[in-house]
Amino acid sequence: MIEKMTKYSFILLDREKEGFLDELSQLGVMDIQRSAKPIDERSAEMLGRAESLHRRITLLENGDWARDEQYAALLADKEEAERDYAAREPWGKIDSGRIAQLEKSGILFHYYIIPEKQYDPLWEEEYAARVVNRMRGKVYLTIAAPMGQEPDLPIKEVPRPDSSLEEAHRRIDDITAAIARREETLRDEQEKLPALKADYAARKHDLDLYWARATGERAAEDHLVVYEGFAPSASGPALSAKLDKSGALWFAEPASPEDNPPIQLKNNRFVKMFEVLTDMYGRPDYNEFDPTPYISIFFMLFFAMCMGDAGYGLLLIIGGLLLRKVESFKDLAPLVTTLGAATFVIGIVMHTFFGVDIAALPWVPSWLKAVMITGTIAGFEAQMVLSLAIGVIHLCLAMVIKTVYATRNKGFLGSLGVWGWTLLIVGGVILAAIGMLKLVPADVLKWIVIALGVVSALGIFLFNDIHRNPLKNIGSGLWETYNTVTGLLGDVLSYLRLYALGLAGGMLGKAFNDIATMTLGDGGFGFGWLAFALILIIGHALNLAMCCLGAFVHPLRLNFLEFFKNSGYDGKGRKYQPLGNNN
Repeated sequence: MIEKMTKYSFILLDREKEGFLDELSQLGVMDIQRSAKPIDERSAEMLGRAESLHRRITLLENGDWARDEQYAALLADKEEAERDYAAREPWGKIDSGRIAQLEKSGILFHYYIIPEKQYDPLWEEEYAARVVNRMRGKVYLTIAAPMGQEPDLPIKEVPRPDSSLEEAHRRIDDITAAIARREETLRDEQEKLPALKADYAARKHDLDLYWARATGERAAEDHLVVYEGFAPSASGPALSAKLDKSGALWFAEPASPEDNPPIQLKNNRFVKMFEVLTDMYGRPDYNEFDPTPYISIFFMLFFAMCMGDAGYGLLLIIGGLLLRKVESFKDLAPLVTTLGAATFVIGIVMHTFFGVDIAALPWVPSWLKAVMITGTIAGFEAQMVLSLAIGVIHLCLAMVIKTVYATRNKGFLGSLGVWGWTLLIVGGVILAAIGMLKLVPADVLKWIVIALGVVSALGIFLFNDIHRNPLKNIGSGLWETYNTVTGLLGDVLSYLRLYALGLAGGMLGKAFNDIATMTLGDGGFGFGWLAFALILIIGHALNLAMCCLGAFVHPLRLNFLEFFKNSGYDGKGRKYQPLGNNN
């Protein structure tokens, strides 16, 4: 749900603003109106330093040394040194001093690299040639010749190695030692993470204060400063007592949608896990509803149906438990574990375990098979019909929510058009279910349907806007009817993806099982069992990755597009960010 906010206005002397904002930051509940971007060179510099420190903290938390500039440069130097060593290795040890003496006496050395097939042994007799090495199909050749008498060979001369093999090896050792020292330095920095985090929090706090000070509205010839802020209404009594002692002149009133107050969501532990999904789309406006409770139920259900495999659910549970030990993913661990548990339950209902149809196994107890969805309904797969039924319920819930909040924001008379569509569609679905179950006699049901149609038509075509000409209402109603009928059909059919993705994942898992089984042959021990294990592990790992991707994206689409569109959700609210020492 959306936390109720109180709007505060403060008027104080310009010289008092520093201490006043410091006091507000100590309270940690006041969201001050301020700029969202750097407003001058000083704030840009402060933000840059804070972001640089945050990147450093992230690097140290993840242990990803390659992102450290100095460490990355050393790795690049080592790669270059190893390439240099590999190029010099075939030439072996080079006595640079002896070569220099010979050059002074007029003898020059020439170096050649020749493919083995092109090498002519007669060159050793014709020239003062010496084969230094033979490696990888090539001959490494040196020729000593008087200065000015270059050997006339049908191959191109290569440059002389600049340094000896020992020097190249020594360079690799020096760089390796430097890398080890840098790793030790980074590990020492890891131990200082709490201090770095505290420094980062302090820098963010200083920047927050600076932005708040810089955006105060000046009044009374630059002697007074006016601020606006928002705080949860629940903190009103304690906050009022603190403000009374501040010496500032302040006013408080309940926040209204026109004030565009920040949005603070208040949910239980289960629903709170899914707030990250709501924030991906956008927080609600102040007069909207919090979609997180609905997302928590339906996203979890849709994810589990798209996965559709109890075995994969167990792997997700294990993965979620392991993520608790990873600092950067600790907050997501409960969500992953919860989705894994839901996938395990729905996987049992869909009777799939690592691609195996457990409903066909004779040893599975009958009470467990009783909860599995098998067979057909009206000639269609039962799981497909279930997907469409869940989609209809999801859309009907969205329309009911839209009607409730339209009535709250516009009044009953201002929302008659919305009431008309909700009565027609949701009421029609309910009456269809009653008719199928034969809970009401057919004659009575017919008159209920007629009454519902008349009332709905009045709201849709005549009273969709009570302040407008009835003829315009009829035209608007016809256009809305066309859009609703065509759009609603597509929306319902979109939920077939729940069945299709679950079916595709199960069939692909079964295919990997069949391929792995074929490698066993007659069942003897040997290479077949190794291939069997590799195909199962790699195949199911790939299938799990693809299923997770589809099970994340498509349920988001069904909530963000189909549900939000039919519920009238806008999601343009801004997040509540109180001024404080810890943010």
